[in-house]
Amino acid sequence: MFVGHAMLGFALVAGGARLFGRSRERSLTLGVLAGAFATVPDVDMLYALSGLVGETGGVEGFWSASTLVHRGSTHSLLVGVASALGFALCAAGLTSPRPTERFLGSRRARPAAGLATLLVLVAVAGATSGPLGLAVMGAFVLAGLAVTTAAVRLTDFGPVAIGSAALVGLLSHPFGDLLTGEPPLFLYPLDVHPVAERVLLSADPTVHLLGAFGLELATIWLAAAVYCRLTDRSILAHVHWRAALGVAYAGAVLALPAPTVDSAYRFVFSVLAVGVVGPAPLARQVSRPFRAADRGWPAFGTVGTGWPARSEGVLTPLLTGLAAITLAGLSFAVGYALL
Repeated sequence: MFVGHAMLGFALVAGGARLFGRSRERSLTLGVLAGAFATVPDVDMLYALSGLVGETGGVEGFWSASTLVHRGSTHSLLVGVASALGFALCAAGLTSPRPTERFLGSRRARPAAGLATLLVLVAVAGATSGPLGLAVMGAFVLAGLAVTTAAVRLTDFGPVAIGSAALVGLLSHPFGDLLTGEPPLFLYPLDVHPVAERVLLSADPTVHLLGAFGLELATIWLAAAVYCRLTDRSILAHVHWRAALGVAYAGAVLALPAPTVDSAYRFVFSVLAVGVVGPAPLARQVSRPFRAADRGWPAFGTVGTGWPARSEGVLTPLLTGLAAITLAGLSFAVGYALL
């Protein structure tokens, strides 16, 4: 779900900003910012790297270590609201004061209040979850501050826009984890668990995994549709016939053990490989320059900062790979149903 979190944040904010009258360029940039914030809660997976060199080692050790802290404090809706406020206040201290944002306090008081809010979160995590919780929340705060600093330096957005993007990105994240693994601690540090068990799409664990995988792909397609809409592109025009090679993945039903959420990595890594092999020859198009005048809008908008526009050729390999993965997943599902 790592990619899906970012894509959901991007789609919600970019599409929403456009509906509320923002320019296409600024909507895209806000969406990218929200997508970046939406990945921050998964900084708790850094601890899982210790499993690669632990007693168990390998993939099993990685996933075993991840269960200790993943989807805990950094996935809380309460933490998301408080940290978004903290990031907004810190951003307010780095930007020029605006008349419409006087309610955030003086420029000197803003960063102090923001850092105090974030330090309280770190302290609470340390008090409730020990040194490991302290380290995880500290990494979360540092990652969020890094995104905030980049937003201030690379865009002309004010603290309200940055805080709003952070809020949507952080609050949308935990809902994407309801179908895989243990449910997030939505109300941490409160000892209240509104969702106690994983939400199941089917009693068959393989069908459940395929359904969760399908929802992930649907989220990415939604982000692609929003992006293409805002850049006046056609999705179908950027899907090469090579995507049809994904249908061959149906044969994996006979080669792979029936995958489940708890042993999904073999299925996920192999099906993602289909998305690389199919469109790989198309990557040479990336070097073909794209001029904004060709279609009217750059691939990633700039907000007065001179960001380079991405090349037109990037979109075709990406969407072709996504289509190949989608066909591979559908073919595997059909093959599994027929067995």
